[in-house]
Order: sequence, then structure tokens, then C-alpha cells
Amino acid sequence: MARPKIGIALGGGSARGWAHLGVLRVLAEAGLEIDVIAGTSIGAVAGACFVTGRLDGLHEFATGLTRRSVFGFMDLNFGGSGLITGQKLSARLETHLAKYKIEDLPRSFVAVATELGTGHEVWLSKGNLVDALRASYALPGIFKPVKIEGRWLIDGALVNPVPVSVCRALGARFVIAVNLSSDVYSRGTVIPDQAAITQNGDFPDDAMQPERGSSAVRLLQRQLLGRRDGAPGISSVMMDAINITQDRISRSRLAGDPPDVTINPRVGSIRPFDFHRAEEAIQEGAEATHRHLDDILNTVRSLAV
Repeated sequence: MARPKIGIALGGGSARGWAHLGVLRVLAEAGLEIDVIAGTSIGAVAGACFVTGRLDGLHEFATGLTRRSVFGFMDLNFGGSGLITGQKLSARLETHLAKYKIEDLPRSFVAVATELGTGHEVWLSKGNLVDALRASYALPGIFKPVKIEGRWLIDGALVNPVPVSVCRALGARFVIAVNLSSDVYSRGTVIPDQAAITQNGDFPDDAMQPERGSSAVRLLQRQLLGRRDGAPGISSVMMDAINITQDRISRSRLAGDPPDVTINPRVGSIRPFDFHRAEEAIQEGAEATHRHLDDILNTVRSLAV
């Protein structure tokens, strides 16, 4: 009996994206063969490591991060079009993935990016793998845009946060989507009375860490985490705006092109720059996958012909 072609769409979500590691590990341990991997932003990074057999290495890297080491990877850019140059992160990816071209990977893989100026959705399905990943996670205002074949590209979450459509286009008959924003803004509503808004409701005091180290580090802390008085930093504002947009686009696109199964890790409490909370995110991803695992396996068997 021939099994159906299976695809997985790995959504964007910054630090919440470590949940993808738990999802992919559980599916692999269950013996599910995935043929098509489409990823946006950190979903593209997780998907690339999965396709190249480096998921364990990414797991080790993620779970070894501390708040201090996360800031160590954020090299300030005092000029240009992004707060962070991204050179340290790029060098890390180059160390492990430099030899790979997307078209030579053992499974179909696509990283989704957005073209500046036109807003075109760009599917990176060939060429240098690291360049594709850098473009897919290039958060506007945080990382510099990446130029590929004459196009300036930024984070794909602006146009296709959970790329189910890519999996369908590549022939997947059964598609699993991993949506990292389902419990972040699910209780969104209209507040007609401004007095009903608490002063720091969206920016809890424990998010504002003491400022330490050099002036550059203190500046980066203020930009990413906000100030001690509770006011959000520039990057926090941009990230929250992007996440709200991503959530709304995800709902619309998933409604118009629904996957066969949607895995929704409960990672709403993990803030976008909480990369040091990998263990928690990975566990949430694994638990969310276990909740759907029987349905996934039974459906795949029923589709076999």
C-alpha cells in the first residue's frame, strides 16, 4: 500500500519556534515519513535542520542558551536597516549548513520570505540554504534584509505565517500545520473604554530586566526588553505589531486553505525574545503533537492506497 505524500508547514514565531523541535521529534519517533517541509522564519530554520539531519544539534544549541548567551548573539548594528547585523547567527548557521543547496536536499524544502517594495511572497526552493534561512527570518527593523537574485527579502511571516499553501503546491496530500500564535491573541477583542486597559497589562514587570554590562549591552536590553518604568522598547513594539499581523493573517489563510491537522503548542506565555526558554517550548510542542498523534497516524493509514 502506498502512503500519501505528507507535508508539514512550520509557522513563524521567534522564540516560540523552539516548539517545532518537539513537534518534529515526536512525529519522527512515531515513524511518520514527511516528504515536504515548508517553513517561515524560525520554522524554516527548524525545518532545514530536520531535513539535513541536524535536529539533535539544534536541540542541543537551543537548550544550552541562557539569557546572557542570547544577547551574545545579538550584534548591534548602529547603521543600516536593522538593529542587529545577524553576522553571529549567520556564522553559526554557516558552520553547520554551508554545504547545502536546497535543490540537493533529500526531501522537498521551501523557506518563505517577503519581497520588500512589492510585498510578493517568495518561495525559496533552490540555491544556498543559509541565505534562504536568513531571508526567511529577517524581521523588519531587527535584521537587515537579505538580497537574493536581485530581490531584497525580509521575514516571510508578513505574507504567509503558516505555509500550508506551499505544501499543497508541492503535491502533499496530507498536510500538518504548526501554528505558534493560536493561544497568543485568541482572546483578542474590542475595548471601547480606554480606562479598562491596565497600565502594564501587556508588558509585565518581570519582563523588564536589570540593565548590566557595557553601554552597548544596556542599549540592546532597553531596545529588546523595554525600560524599567514599563515602557516597551522599540523592538518590542515592532515584534508585537508583527505578531498581531501574523496572527490575523494566519487565521485568514488557514481558514481559506485549511490543513488536515493543526498542531497548536501552548506557547503564548513565551515572549518573542525568550530564546533561553527552549526546554519549555520544546516540551509544549511535544505535548501538542501527542494530543493529535493518533488522529494523524489513523488518517495517514486511511489515505494509503
